[in-house]
Amino acid sequence: MKINHFFNMSNVVVLFLFLVSIFQCFHATNSHSGIRLPSQLHRDSSLVSCPAPDASLYYRPVIGIVSHPGDGASGRLSNATGANYIAASYVKFVEAGGARVVPLIYTEPWEILRKKLELVNGVLFTGGWAKEGLYFETVKRIFKIALEKNDAGDYFPVYGVCLGFELISMIVSEDNDILEEFSARSQASSLQFVENTKIEGSVFQRFPPDLLKKLSTDCLVMQNHRYGISPGKLLSNQKLSSFFEILTICSDEDDKVYVSTVRSRNYPVTGFQWHPEKNAFEWGPKSIPHTEDAIRTTQYIANFLVSEARKSLNRPVAQDVLDNLIYNYRPTYCGYAGKGYDEVYIFE
Repeated sequence: MKINHFFNMSNVVVLFLFLVSIFQCFHATNSHSGIRLPSQLHRDSSLVSCPAPDASLYYRPVIGIVSHPGDGASGRLSNATGANYIAASYVKFVEAGGARVVPLIYTEPWEILRKKLELVNGVLFTGGWAKEGLYFETVKRIFKIALEKNDAGDYFPVYGVCLGFELISMIVSEDNDILEEFSARSQASSLQFVENTKIEGSVFQRFPPDLLKKLSTDCLVMQNHRYGISPGKLLSNQKLSSFFEILTICSDEDDKVYVSTVRSRNYPVTGFQWHPEKNAFEWGPKSIPHTEDAIRTTQYIANFLVSEARKSLNRPVAQDVLDNLIYNYRPTYCGYAGKGYDEVYIFE
């Protein structure tokens, strides 16, 4: 009896000590200034409220992407007269930055395009080959409207990628023969920042120091062009040099130097001779860099475009935007060829 009583008392003591330790842990956790139980949240409203977003910014930005002649696959997908396309990588690029896309189909009547421009907060001119005809004239008119919007007090960013930058150079210089030939087809490269480059306010402003340094030492960007403009030619052209500031340069396979990144001195216009969208969203050419730093580069470039678009004063009617988004169209897979684009949106 005594032995049994002893063991029973021991069990009670152990149980008591266990309950005391649980209470102490609970009390310590409960009294910690940074931790609250769900039942306590109503006592301190500051713990469940969020700071109000900047009311001057627009958090549902839309980017207009101008389509390009053809089907994006050398006729393998469509031989229709007037067929035009947008590579899906540009759409994904914009979405990665936090915006949606309205396709600006260059073959549509100008009245329709003009209305669509009232639905967007910025414009992107893509890569390609076309430099004349209706396509060039449409890009020219859209670019002119973008500048007018900025002059009128709105904030309306423009991105020109590869051909897009080339077309802007032709438009600004008012010289359709301003471009030069280069050997920079399907190659990865670094970016060389020009001396005394000021990155504040530029597309590179938010790049972390380690990535900014790697841009100059590692091959993190994709080049794929036959034309471009040399620093000397840009600087010697009064219209171009007064409009653009050179940020980076590159060398082609023949060691000829060309301008690779620019920004406008007075407008939110950025030009790339390289392809920021390809690193993360194109898988055909083996020369496209897919390293983590290359993907980070794509992301920061996309983030900058959308951060600029958020400054736009335009607040389009929501239903009008929904009726014109790229989601109203289906992309076509063409990556099975192992070259070119992986997906394209075709408009006929």
